Amino acid sequence: MPSRASNLAGFSTSLSTTIDLNAGIITATSFVGNLTGTATGLSANATGTNLTLSGNLTVNGTQTVINTNVLDIADKTIGIGSTSAPSDSLANGAGIVIYGTTNKTLTWDNANSRMAFSTNVYAPKYFGDGSGLQGVVSGVELKQAGSTVGTSITTVNFQSGATLTAGSGIGTVTIAAGIQTEAATPNNTIVFLDLSKQDHKLTVSGITTIRTTGGSEGDSHTVRIVNSGIATVAFGTAFLFPSGSPPSFPTTSGAISLLSFTVHRVGTAGTQLLAGASLNFS
Repeated sequence: MPSRASNLAGFSTSLSTTIDLNAGIITATSFVGNLTGTATGLSANATGTNLTLSGNLTVNGTQTVINTNVLDIADKTIGIGSTSAPSDSLANGAGIVIYGTTNKTLTWDNANSRMAFSTNVYAPKYFGDGSGLQGVVSGVELKQAGSTVGTSITTVNFQSGATLTAGSGIGTVTIAAGIQTEAATPNNTIVFLDLSKQDHKLTVSGITTIRTTGGSEGDSHTVRIVNSGIATVAFGTAFLFPSGSPPSFPTTSGAISLLSFTVHRVGTAGTQLLAGASLNFS
């Protein structure tokens, strides 16, 4: 039955409308006005129409599809997995899915108490202590005798033989290639020990005076002295012995003696070597 105008539960129609009261159906080409109360069983197919809601909107159902190119949300926080009794276990698997040939996900992994990416992650910088990083092999990989010692190491302790120099946030590590030995065969001469090396072997003959050049404070050195024939060994003034003077080294041919010293001071004030000797190993 056509009607020029009708009011139903606060809803008014202003155009040609068909009302079937027995079936409870209202059909119209257009509705204009306000709707109050509860409307059920609504069905519509509107295109090219703008819709503005000034109140709250609740949508009940199993799926909501929004076909739009731009989605703007004023709220700064988006809630996912909303429930009346939230828990970490219920949130397991909740997150964001980006559809593609292979879907990319960012989801909550409750079993491991962390957010999980299904693909690689890139950022210009990362912040944090990095203690949980695993499988990091890009850049520096630590090895011992050619075998990796792991990729989760966060501390490197350098023992003797390594020197660390740091400045302006950049560090340089210099590692000596093991103990380096200097060998010399002085005969009736003055021999200068090269203190860039730690071990020195002298096969001496005649009268030999031992002096040094270079060196760094705190370095430790050993000098092995082997007499080739009758030999007399003397020392430069830089060598300081506990008694104030050097001990008497054996002069017989084949005698073996050991001298050890630590560099106490170098520079313009004069080099000082704190020395001790062990004699007659032969």
